Amino acid sequence: MSRTEFMQGNAACAEGALAAGCRFFGGYPITPSTEIAETMARRLPKAGGVFISMEDELASIAAVIGAAWTGARAMTATSGPGFSLMMENIGYAAMTETPCVVVNIQRGGPSTGQPTRAAQGDMLQCRFGSHGDYSTIALTPNSVQEMFDLTVKAFDLADRFRVPTFLMSDEIVGHMRERVTIPDAVEVERPRPLAEGSLPFEAGDDGVPGFAPFGSGRAVHVTGLTHDERGYPDTTDPEAHDKLVRRLVAKIESARRDIADYEVVNPDAETVFVTYGPPSRTVEQVMRDRPDDSIGHLRLRVVWPFPEFALKVFPNARTFLMPELNMGQMVREVQRHVDQPVISIPKIGGELHTPAELVRVLEVYR
Repeated sequence: MSRTEFMQGNAACAEGALAAGCRFFGGYPITPSTEIAETMARRLPKAGGVFISMEDELASIAAVIGAAWTGARAMTATSGPGFSLMMENIGYAAMTETPCVVVNIQRGGPSTGQPTRAAQGDMLQCRFGSHGDYSTIALTPNSVQEMFDLTVKAFDLADRFRVPTFLMSDEIVGHMRERVTIPDAVEVERPRPLAEGSLPFEAGDDGVPGFAPFGSGRAVHVTGLTHDERGYPDTTDPEAHDKLVRRLVAKIESARRDIADYEVVNPDAETVFVTYGPPSRTVEQVMRDRPDDSIGHLRLRVVWPFPEFALKVFPNARTFLMPELNMGQMVREVQRHVDQPVISIPKIGGELHTPAELVRVLEVYR
């Protein structure tokens, strides 16, 4: 059974988190993500969870990491400046293999920028923002329904791969209102428990260790230092560091086909739009207005790890067009993986591309 409601994107994100079993939210209010915190503050205690407003974003992500190690599904929500403050502890979460969800309702930057306007300027930051080598997972909704659905999915991916997982939305989707179908219950995938006799950071065949939260009866040492399979620091051995970091990267990159989530329209097309998030809505409008099998569309719901194999779905492609609400970030990934021309269609300032703007570019490159 399910119910249908008319709600804001940020509220749908909070409802998705609750449906996924989130029982801890640690955050700090920041435009345009604040409605997520407001909804969780109102709803989470009634679900038996804990909401805490921290003194800043550094403390928020630290609290989320701590809560995750008690076995709770934990999340935070923020926007650009707060996201920047979280980066050191996001690296700590990657190193300690802490499953948690970070929602970024992106706004115009840099610095304080445009608090009430949309952007997609943090797409490289969510992949490379913390120092060192690691891999992450990032999802990009383009509707209020996907704010619900992909929030649920983010929790499952975080637990499955023991990795901080990002929902990279923006002011447009966060603040729009649409119909949302909310199921009475959703299936959730919790971390694989640590097998009896296994060391705390001894990985399975998939590169992911079992999880033994605090209070489970297992002694687990957790550190951001390079560590061995016991969890104890081993910072001077090059082989130990090489083995650990390569595993942290490989557990995500080796599963990129399994993690991938994308939508293909007109695979035989010669001119192909590649999108994620709200620019895909403009492309969909263009394709409704100008039905033409020679125009294709690849919409990414998961951008990291980047699914380069999805580009091969268009064997006749002669040109790729990529509209983004930034000066050209994910377009670099497309350019790395294809031989055809890849045309960036950047837009900053807080407004979404119009159909007319994309049609003008389309007519030049067809």
